[in-house]
Amino acid sequence: MDLKSSLSHFTGTTRYIRDPFTGLMHTDGIEHLAERAGAQWLISDIGAVFRHHPGIKGIPFQLWTLTVSEDNTAVLTCREDCDMPVIYEQKYEYTDFPVGTWKMYLIDCVLMVPSEY
Repeated sequence: MDLKSSLSHFTGTTRYIRDPFTGLMHTDGIEHLAERAGAQWLISDIGAVFRHHPGIKGIPFQLWTLTVSEDNTAVLTCREDCDMPVIYEQKYEYTDFPVGTWKMYLIDCVLMVPSEY
């Protein structure tokens, strides 16, 4: 089963996990994503921005998207919702994260995959 398909099986969480670097809480689905993709850095990057970016911290619902291109570059964005402008953008010159568009929600200080919402 590929990673995207496996994420759709997460429809709730049995526990909340705290990122040791930023304190950001996340769900089983995010933990699965980070473990399978070798991407604990993604949780820490989102957590650091959430904790310290003045335009993001107070937003109760956030849509985070990691878009990974075939050339292994990536862009991480945050917006208030799908139809809202980008509030934050981080470019990565290289990642071994799987190619594609990966969406995550940060709701009331908890990062989750969309199917867990």
